[in-house]
Amino acid sequence: MSIFSTILSKIFPSSHPAVAQNTQATGGSAGAGAAPAAAAASSASAASGSTANVPAVDVEAVLNSMAQKNPEKLNWRTSIVDLMKLVGMDSSLTARKELAQELHYTGNTADSASMNTWLHKQVMKKIGDNGGKLPADLKD
Repeated sequence: MSIFSTILSKIFPSSHPAVAQNTQATGGSAGAGAAPAAAAASSASAASGSTANVPAVDVEAVLNSMAQKNPEKLNWRTSIVDLMKLVGMDSSLTARKELAQELHYTGNTADSASMNTWLHKQVMKKIGDNGGKLPADLKD
Protein backbone atom coordinates (compact mmCIF):
# COMPACT_ATOMS: atom_id res chain seq x y z
CA MET A 1 0.00 0.00 0.00
CA SER A 2 1.33 3.44 -0.86
CA ILE A 3 2.00 5.98 1.87
CA PHE A 4 -0.82 8.23 0.68
CA SER A 5 -3.23 5.26 0.56
CA THR A 6 -2.25 4.48 4.13
CA ILE A 7 -3.01 8.07 5.17
CA LEU A 8 -6.45 7.81 3.52
CA SER A 9 -7.15 4.48 5.20
CA LYS A 10 -6.38 6.00 8.61
CA ILE A 11 -8.70 9.00 8.11
CA PHE A 12 -11.53 7.62 5.95
CA PRO A 13 -13.75 4.69 6.93
CA SER A 14 -12.66 1.45 5.26
CA SER A 15 -15.93 1.37 3.30
CA HIS A 16 -15.23 4.74 1.65
CA PRO A 17 -14.76 4.49 -2.15
CA ALA A 18 -11.50 6.49 -2.02
CA VAL A 19 -9.92 3.90 0.27
CA ALA A 20 -11.00 1.03 -1.96
CA GLN A 21 -9.88 2.88 -5.10
CA ASN A 22 -6.46 3.82 -3.72
CA THR A 23 -5.97 0.34 -2.26
CA GLN A 24 -6.76 -1.33 -5.59
CA ALA A 25 -4.43 1.06 -7.41
CA THR A 26 -1.54 0.02 -5.15
CA GLY A 27 -2.47 -3.65 -4.84
CA GLY A 28 -2.70 -3.63 -1.04
CA SER A 29 -5.53 -3.94 1.39
CA ALA A 30 -7.02 -1.27 3.60
CA GLY A 31 -5.76 -1.55 7.14
CA ALA A 32 -7.70 -1.31 10.34
CA GLY A 33 -7.63 2.01 12.10
CA ALA A 34 -10.14 3.76 9.89
CA ALA A 35 -12.95 3.08 12.36
CA PRO A 36 -12.79 6.53 14.04
CA ALA A 37 -13.64 8.08 10.71
CA ALA A 38 -16.92 6.21 10.41
CA ALA A 39 -18.63 8.50 12.90
CA ALA A 40 -17.49 11.57 10.98
CA ALA A 41 -18.59 10.34 7.56
CA SER A 42 -21.70 11.82 6.06
CA SER A 43 -23.39 11.48 2.71
CA ALA A 44 -22.62 14.10 0.12
CA SER A 45 -25.54 15.67 -1.66
CA ALA A 46 -26.86 13.46 -4.44
CA ALA A 47 -25.28 14.19 -7.78
CA SER A 48 -27.31 14.33 -10.94
CA GLY A 49 -26.84 11.95 -13.85
CA SER A 50 -24.68 8.88 -13.51
CA THR A 51 -22.23 10.35 -10.96
CA ALA A 52 -22.12 8.19 -7.86
CA ASN A 53 -22.98 9.58 -4.45
CA VAL A 54 -19.66 9.68 -2.58
CA PRO A 55 -19.77 10.13 1.19
CA ALA A 56 -17.87 13.17 2.47
CA VAL A 57 -15.59 12.69 5.46
CA ASP A 58 -15.19 15.56 7.94
CA VAL A 59 -11.40 15.42 8.07
CA GLU A 60 -11.12 18.10 10.73
CA ALA A 61 -13.46 16.22 13.08
CA VAL A 62 -11.64 12.92 12.55
CA LEU A 63 -8.17 14.37 13.08
CA ASN A 64 -9.20 16.55 16.03
CA SER A 65 -10.71 13.46 17.66
CA MET A 66 -7.45 11.57 17.14
CA ALA A 67 -5.46 14.53 18.49
CA GLN A 68 -7.54 14.67 21.68
CA LYS A 69 -6.65 11.03 22.37
CA ASN A 70 -2.96 11.49 21.61
CA PRO A 71 -0.63 12.32 24.51
CA GLU A 72 1.60 14.44 22.22
CA LYS A 73 0.52 17.91 21.14
CA LEU A 74 0.54 17.44 17.35
CA ASN A 75 -0.19 20.22 14.87
CA TRP A 76 -1.69 18.23 11.98
CA ARG A 77 -3.05 21.46 10.42
CA THR A 78 0.40 22.66 9.33
CA SER A 79 2.88 19.81 9.79
CA ILE A 80 3.17 16.71 7.61
CA VAL A 81 5.35 15.14 10.32
CA ASP A 82 2.66 15.68 12.96
CA LEU A 83 -0.10 14.51 10.59
CA MET A 84 1.77 11.27 9.91
CA LYS A 85 2.48 10.76 13.63
CA LEU A 86 -1.15 11.44 14.50
CA VAL A 87 -2.42 8.71 12.19
CA GLY A 88 0.21 6.28 13.51
CA MET A 89 2.64 6.31 10.61
CA ASP A 90 6.39 6.54 10.29
CA SER A 91 7.20 10.24 9.85
CA SER A 92 10.93 9.82 9.30
CA LEU A 93 12.72 11.77 6.58
CA THR A 94 12.98 8.55 4.59
CA ALA A 95 9.20 8.02 4.73
CA ARG A 96 8.57 11.64 3.77
CA LYS A 97 10.97 11.39 0.83
CA GLU A 98 9.10 8.27 -0.29
CA LEU A 99 5.81 10.16 -0.03
CA ALA A 100 7.35 13.05 -1.99
CA GLN A 101 8.38 10.65 -4.75
CA GLU A 102 4.93 9.06 -4.76
CA LEU A 103 3.28 12.49 -5.12
CA HIS A 104 5.78 13.58 -7.82
CA TYR A 105 7.66 16.25 -5.88
CA THR A 106 10.11 17.95 -8.24
CA GLY A 107 11.97 20.03 -5.68
CA ASN A 108 15.13 19.23 -3.77
CA THR A 109 14.39 16.60 -1.12
CA ALA A 110 17.50 17.76 0.77
CA ASP A 111 15.54 20.94 1.56
CA SER A 112 13.25 19.17 4.00
CA ALA A 113 11.46 22.35 5.14
CA SER A 114 10.28 23.17 1.61
CA MET A 115 9.49 19.53 0.90
CA ASN A 116 7.47 19.22 4.12
CA THR A 117 5.43 22.34 3.33
CA TRP A 118 4.73 21.05 -0.18
CA LEU A 119 3.85 17.58 1.12
CA HIS A 120 1.35 18.92 3.64
CA LYS A 121 -0.39 21.03 1.00
CA GLN A 122 -0.48 18.15 -1.48
CA VAL A 123 -1.75 15.62 1.05
CA MET A 124 -4.54 17.99 2.14
CA LYS A 125 -5.43 18.70 -1.49
CA LYS A 126 -5.54 15.01 -2.35
CA ILE A 127 -7.60 14.22 0.74
CA GLY A 128 -10.07 16.87 -0.44
CA ASP A 129 -10.00 15.47 -3.98
CA ASN A 130 -10.91 12.05 -2.58
CA GLY A 131 -13.99 13.15 -0.64
CA GLY A 132 -12.49 14.74 2.45
CA LYS A 133 -14.30 17.80 3.77
CA LEU A 134 -11.54 20.22 4.76
CA PRO A 135 -11.75 23.41 6.80
CA ALA A 136 -11.47 26.59 4.70
CA ASP A 137 -7.95 27.37 5.95
CA LEU A 138 -6.62 24.08 4.52
CA LYS A 139 -8.07 24.45 1.04
CA ASP A 140 -5.89 25.79 -1.75
